[in-house]
Amino acid sequence: MNIIKIPNWIASHITLIVIAVTAIALFVPSSFLWISPKAITPMLGVVMFGMGLTLKPSDFKPVLMHPKEIMIGELAQFIIMPLVAWGLCSLLNLPPELALGVILVGCCPGGTASNVICYIAKGDVALSVAMTGVSTLLAPFATPALVLLLAGKTVEVDIVGMFISIVQVVILPIIAGLFINHHFKNFTQKITPYLPMFSTLAIAAIIGIIVSHNAQNIIGCSMLVAVAVILHNILGLSLGYVASMLMGLPPEKRTSISIEVGMQNSGLATSLATTHFAMYPLAAVPGAIFSVWHNFSGSIAAQILKKWNK
Repeated sequence: MNIIKIPNWIASHITLIVIAVTAIALFVPSSFLWISPKAITPMLGVVMFGMGLTLKPSDFKPVLMHPKEIMIGELAQFIIMPLVAWGLCSLLNLPPELALGVILVGCCPGGTASNVICYIAKGDVALSVAMTGVSTLLAPFATPALVLLLAGKTVEVDIVGMFISIVQVVILPIIAGLFINHHFKNFTQKITPYLPMFSTLAIAAIIGIIVSHNAQNIIGCSMLVAVAVILHNILGLSLGYVASMLMGLPPEKRTSISIEVGMQNSGLATSLATTHFAMYPLAAVPGAIFSVWHNFSGSIAAQILKKWNK
């Protein structure tokens, strides 16, 4: 294999890599136990920094050119996923720790992998990128507020601390990446082909850390959490599509919103769980499982939506 093709191969096989890492961390926890959970936050920052390096100010033009689609997408993002999370927790009668984890996933912004899945599905990639950017910028305000609203009665929620964490882990790295991409274009052009590989490996490592440190808990409650995570993701994808269809959007935009709503930044959810809810170790489990599942389901959804849009 030509060495230049290795980064592309790794990035395009993120689902396979994530599943492999999950299996290793679950059945051979010692493979990742030597890495402290505290490493999750800076690793997520690296992923967000890489995202910033791929962005340009012009990527946010769709926000101004198509405000209707952005507004529909963001409302769907921050209404559907949090409410579906809360509803599933109530329906399945999840223990408070697991319910907190599911709600954390539901209240987070869209994940960066959604842009790749949207491209595969032949959706409106510009809309997908803009939605990811806008939901990420809204996250410091929306995520803590929604977690407090939906989980504040059962656990103590430090909304100020969560706000600061999201700014430090998500917003500042993205701004730093944008700055470097704007002022050092030659540098970013050289490393851009390798960024998806580093993001893939970082995401896989984050999942490995979480799974290894919670292996027994995951095995003990895997079926219950798996049902919640799978339903959460599928309902997000489906309701995101239906909501945009009811608003009269064309198929490629429905595809973008569907994928953006259904695929969450579960890495951020696990980072918040380990940082602000360390007294509830199971809260990190749903985010870890969601990270594995939504890459798998997203790939399948992309093929289905691509056929629908023909």
